[in-house]
Amino acid sequence: MSLSFCGNDVNNSYSVEKGVLNNGCFVDALNLVPHVFLLFITFPILFIGWGSQSSKVQIHHNTWLHFPGHNLRWILTFTLLFVHVCEIAEGIVSNTWMKSNHLHLFLPAFMGFIAATTSVVYYHNIETANFPKLLLALFIYWVLAFITKIIKLWKFAEVGLGVEHLRFCITALLVVLYGLLMAVEVNVIIVRKYVFFANPQRVKPPEDLQDLGVRFLQPFVNLLSKATYWWMNPLIIGAHKRPIELKKIGKLPIAMRSLTNYLRLKDAYEEQRQNAEDLEKSPSIWRAMYRAFGRPILLSSTFRYMADLLGFAGPLCISGIVERLENNTEVVRMNKTEDLPFGVFFMSSTQLLQNTYVLAVLLFLALVLQRTFLQASYYVTIETGINLRGALLAMIYNKILRLSTSNMSMGEMTLGQINNLVAIETNQLMWFLFLCPNLWAMPVQIIMGVILLYYLLGFSALIGALVIVLLAPIQYLIATKLADTQKSTLDYSTDRLKKTTEILKGIKLLKLYAWENIFCDSVLETRGKELTSLRTFALYTSMSIFMNAAIPIAAVLATFVTHAYISQSRLSPAEAFASLALFHILVTPLFLLSTVVRFAVKALVSVQKLGEFLQSEEIGDDSWRNGDMPVSLESCKKHPGARNRKQPLRYQMDNYEQPLRRQLRPTETEDVAVKVNNGYFTWGSNMSTLSDINIRIPTGQLTMIVGQVGCGKSSLLLAMLGEMQTHSGKVYWSKLPDSEMLPDYLSKNRYSVAYAAQKSWLLNATVEDNITFGSPFNKQRYKAVIDACSLQPDIDLLPFGDQTEIGERGINLSGGQRQRICVARALYQNTNIVFLDDPFSALDIHLSDHLMQEGILKFLQDDKRTVVLVTHKLQYLIHADWIIAMKDGSVLREGTLKDIQTHDVELYEHWKTLMNRQDQELEKDTEIESQTTLERKTLRRAFYSREAKNQIDDEDEEEEEEEDEDDNLSTTTSRRSKIPWKVCWCYLSSGGFLLVFLMVTSKLAKHSVMVAIDYWLAAWTSSAPNEQNSSFSLDANATNISETIRNAEHRSYVPVFVILCGAGIFLCLITSLSVEFLGLSAATNLHHNLLNKIIHAPLRFFDITPLGQILNRFSADTNIIDQHIPPTLESLTRSTLLCLSAIGIITFVTPVFVTALVPLAVAFYFIQKYFRVASKDLQDLDDSTQLPLLCHFSETAEGLTTIRAFRHEARFKQRMLELTDTNNTAYLFLSAANRWLEVRTDYLGAVIVLTAAVAAICSFYGLQSGLVGLGLTYALTVTNYLNWVVRNLADLEVQMAAVKKVNSFLTTESENYEGSIDVSQVPEDWPQHGEIKIQDLCVRYDPMLKPVLKHVNAFINPGQKVGICGRTGSGKSSLSLAFFNMVDVFEGKIIIDGIDICKLPLQTLRSRLSIILQDPVLFSGSIRFNLDPERTCSDDRLWEALEIAQLKNMVKTLPGGLDAVITEGGENFSVGQRQLFCLARAFVRKSSILIMDEATASIDMATENILQKVVMTAFADRTVVTIAHRVHTILTADLVIVMKRGNILEYGKPETLMEQEDGMFASFVKADM
Repeated sequence: MSLSFCGNDVNNSYSVEKGVLNNGCFVDALNLVPHVFLLFITFPILFIGWGSQSSKVQIHHNTWLHFPGHNLRWILTFTLLFVHVCEIAEGIVSNTWMKSNHLHLFLPAFMGFIAATTSVVYYHNIETANFPKLLLALFIYWVLAFITKIIKLWKFAEVGLGVEHLRFCITALLVVLYGLLMAVEVNVIIVRKYVFFANPQRVKPPEDLQDLGVRFLQPFVNLLSKATYWWMNPLIIGAHKRPIELKKIGKLPIAMRSLTNYLRLKDAYEEQRQNAEDLEKSPSIWRAMYRAFGRPILLSSTFRYMADLLGFAGPLCISGIVERLENNTEVVRMNKTEDLPFGVFFMSSTQLLQNTYVLAVLLFLALVLQRTFLQASYYVTIETGINLRGALLAMIYNKILRLSTSNMSMGEMTLGQINNLVAIETNQLMWFLFLCPNLWAMPVQIIMGVILLYYLLGFSALIGALVIVLLAPIQYLIATKLADTQKSTLDYSTDRLKKTTEILKGIKLLKLYAWENIFCDSVLETRGKELTSLRTFALYTSMSIFMNAAIPIAAVLATFVTHAYISQSRLSPAEAFASLALFHILVTPLFLLSTVVRFAVKALVSVQKLGEFLQSEEIGDDSWRNGDMPVSLESCKKHPGARNRKQPLRYQMDNYEQPLRRQLRPTETEDVAVKVNNGYFTWGSNMSTLSDINIRIPTGQLTMIVGQVGCGKSSLLLAMLGEMQTHSGKVYWSKLPDSEMLPDYLSKNRYSVAYAAQKSWLLNATVEDNITFGSPFNKQRYKAVIDACSLQPDIDLLPFGDQTEIGERGINLSGGQRQRICVARALYQNTNIVFLDDPFSALDIHLSDHLMQEGILKFLQDDKRTVVLVTHKLQYLIHADWIIAMKDGSVLREGTLKDIQTHDVELYEHWKTLMNRQDQELEKDTEIESQTTLERKTLRRAFYSREAKNQIDDEDEEEEEEEDEDDNLSTTTSRRSKIPWKVCWCYLSSGGFLLVFLMVTSKLAKHSVMVAIDYWLAAWTSSAPNEQNSSFSLDANATNISETIRNAEHRSYVPVFVILCGAGIFLCLITSLSVEFLGLSAATNLHHNLLNKIIHAPLRFFDITPLGQILNRFSADTNIIDQHIPPTLESLTRSTLLCLSAIGIITFVTPVFVTALVPLAVAFYFIQKYFRVASKDLQDLDDSTQLPLLCHFSETAEGLTTIRAFRHEARFKQRMLELTDTNNTAYLFLSAANRWLEVRTDYLGAVIVLTAAVAAICSFYGLQSGLVGLGLTYALTVTNYLNWVVRNLADLEVQMAAVKKVNSFLTTESENYEGSIDVSQVPEDWPQHGEIKIQDLCVRYDPMLKPVLKHVNAFINPGQKVGICGRTGSGKSSLSLAFFNMVDVFEGKIIIDGIDICKLPLQTLRSRLSIILQDPVLFSGSIRFNLDPERTCSDDRLWEALEIAQLKNMVKTLPGGLDAVITEGGENFSVGQRQLFCLARAFVRKSSILIMDEATASIDMATENILQKVVMTAFADRTVVTIAHRVHTILTADLVIVMKRGNILEYGKPETLMEQEDGMFASFVKADM
């Protein structure tokens, strides 16, 4: 058959006798002209343009400068392309009806398609180059195309064609589209004036695009890139070469920053307050949210509706294709063409839709569009949700900064509540926003689905729908139960964590007393409860998964069985598989609906909590301290101290917050800095208050406030700072008269007060940042402050000096160190007034003196700063310029020391006696090692061990880096994209092989059965013969008989179908249970092994490993293993098997499909490989940026008074906005990456459906139509599950890291608990006498380290009192640990009562000796539990021990006596009392050897004397080894050992050692006198 443009079945095809335009073929040829014109013009421009563009460096942002009407043009062009596709299809199908080929039916349309594609490519390039003049070419093209199409339409109308002919409709549509595009082009000319106008408009890109830090381009790219996330490609593919860092993801566009969104939400919130008639009524947060974020939600819902409606195209197209293939008819070619208009065939739209190929292409297009809309809807909601979260966080933070202090201290607003608001409630609302389009989209989807089912299957469809609807509430019930169980699990795990933390903190004591197993059991008991709760959780989860899998099977079963019995007509494959696909569509919304409803309920609760919080009390207006407004703004400009206020205007959150300032009262006297008149202050309603306060604080002088504990000294400071509620009275703050305005560099920021609170408060930042606190760094001043607070020695100990992170997440400092850093902060700030609240409380005497002399008297007084000092140390009163004595919340005396001496002799005498007492203590207190040296020592111990570990770690890292550089990128990429199979295997094996076997077999069986069900359905529907009755049975009787036979035959398929469905439902149950319980058993075993390993690890392990790291394994990692891995594993296996079974079926139905499978598989492999790496990085970024944000909130809430005193609110807000934005950026990129993946896998899925359909149509002859339906239905499911395979893979990879971390701890060596002597060989009462022989003892902490004791020899007689002393690091404590075999004794031995202790089982050895440690450790529980956790002693024995320790009377007064509660760490007792409890504990265990390791270091003199007496009397017959801290404690000992660098230097009676003038011991004693 020859090809000819106009066809050659009529002779006059080419004749133009009736007029040129009346020849249809010629009109079509005319339509080719514009297309060809466009291609000729644009190709050279594009080639030249591309050539020159590649030579230019890609300019980052002019790309995103859109011409007017940008989005409209893209939408119109896409519509145009679609219409062209229809036109091509129509042309080709019409052509099949003709005798000879008529190319003019589809060739112009095909050229139009190419031209339209070119037009959009051309447009994009011109836009990128920002060269609008070239758009003229497009303008000319639209005009020409419009004219040619109008001619064609006019000719059609002339001949009398109308709407019923498809080609007429298509032409009309094209006319409209070209017209609109012409209009868009005219609009660009009018707006940009690039031609026909004298001065073209100059355009600048939007502000955030001039800022090169913005990397999130979604709002700025063109429509196609927006829909497919094309702009993400460089990021995701680049992640393979090097990890994504924070720098790479840049900043957020302005519209998405939390400040922008905060202002939107706040305006909407405040607007309601202004418009409210009822002033009492609080503004509704819901309404504010709707006002601020309603529009994007509506947009998203629109997308969602479009996607859902397009979703139904799938089943309908399948039913169409299968039906056409079943009733296949050969196309009859037209013989007579003369009487047709234009001599060609015109078809109606229904005729076109009867073509199977057309249906396949339509199905493909519908899928692509549906998926694009769905992802767009997801993206818009997620972006809005993130914006909302940013706004809410800023709102909460602003409120925190204005919370009244009494609220915080009165416990109306606890830190926990605030943290919950930030971490939980805002996220609940964000999630609700993510899911809320589902709330109104799902009902529509369900109703549509049911209508279509009814249309396909009639009444029986309603039965199936009814099954689904009836089972949905059960889903909801399970979902709520799940949430409850999760709550109780959380409670147990918090409890377990608390116990674990206690164990880890007191691990040294537990090991020394051999109590680790008792405590371990208590943790395991809690873990048991947690596991019971987890078991319930697993059960409900598996039920939920089971319901989700079983409901569709049940529905299909009900529907088809009913149909077989009620319906007259036979079930055709087309109906069967279309309804099967519809059931698949229906299940998803029903399953999700329960989740969405649950989230909606949670969101309601969250909003209520938020509303209460936003309505809570705020701090009063403190304008008095700011001076009036103009002054404070002036000062901000002038003072360097306030530089943080000079933010660019759009960050001036403050401007929105400032209340109007009152005019300042003129102050009476100029030399007073602060003055209070008739002040009555309260902490909320019923709290103790300050009454009748009249005081003045002289400018530039040192004022001291003294008085007993709890008489209101701190409250007075806070009252002056405006933190208390004022009943009556006034606080006046003076301001410098203008004449005294100092030059800029000298002037101080006088509206802020440097305040050091009693409870020290540190930021999570470096030491330097904590001290400078936002002020500019001045080296000289910084050095002076550090010296004044004697911080240098402490800083030298820190691993990175003053750049070490401290605070919650950093290094734990001791109380004294924290306090000195806070004081240093107050000294460093350049403020006129300094408030110090009891800065000496945690410092020992030397430091206090040094701080007083250097810091307060020298540094602050030289600066002429006004200092207010609250203190208990009366010996400093002589330095005071002014004294305020308080008693019971009012001022007792005010004046100089002289005034008080003359006027109030009694008070002065009282002070004097107190001072004498303090001075005596002072003399005693100057011992060798002060408390500070001790703190430093603990710090050093913590570090010297940690540093050794760090060095090892660093070396590992360096080696790795070197490796990386050798075979550079290839290894990193392969290492980063490998799936951790080893860890997965380890996880599965810890679950137990039986369960793994059960899971694998049941999974495979379940999926085989599912396939079998559908295959049986295909066979069943295809079975019945096609012809309705056979030609020879003429009489009606026979017809009826054959009908009955046929129906019976039809129903014979039902039993097998029912059995298969039943088996499927049963197997669903088995698989869901097996996966969950496999996970549970793995979690049980992993935690159990971890706990055992860690509790029995040697002490050295705890020295090297930071506590936080160990705790992380027990908290975060265990949580992931408990709750997150099982569902991920389940989902992964399910989606993978679904995809595999689908591909298997398609290949079985149409083997041709295999050829297409190879390229698809390659594409899929690369997509998942790139995505997994990028997703992991982005998830890490999201996690790591979330922590600082939460910490910033809690740390602000803790340090409120300090921040407000310093006036640093603006700086903290700024920091919060930055942290929120960083976290939001990471989260946005993560969700964009998920969209990137889903769009790509969905398109792959669509290609699979298209290939499957085309393959089925091509090779249909000899196929059952049922099988085609089967293949296509399965192909449709693939699109849903492909992306889940990848997402779950990526998630599992991240979660397996937890297993890997836990495993790394499972390899630690345990201590050798066995020993070489059997317990039975050790006498019951060993050690009877307490004789100790130390022979040639060498000890080290680790085989890698140097020995700490070298060849020590000593002999201690039974009952002797031995004192050991020496400088820090001389090996005293190591010797005490050696008695308990806690360190590596690698030479020599210790023999106690004839037994070498290294051969004893550890449990026996440690349970027979007693020790009192230098840090008193108490556990939460009763007093009885702390003294005797083994429950072996009688009450009398315990009371006796308490009496010896002088605690009996105190314990008697407590509620419950011996069963009185001790809080965590013994916080409800003083340090001295805790130490005495430890003494009682040692006494309860009646062993004949007691070791005291610097036990008196943290005790005041009185308690220490008690201890000494007790040791002499109660322990008279026992051997006592004291490691001394203050030498005078061992002057009465029978034997003294002086150590130096791990050797014994002097050995003998104290008297003899004292006589050696130049001996070490003698020099110690001299220093101590």
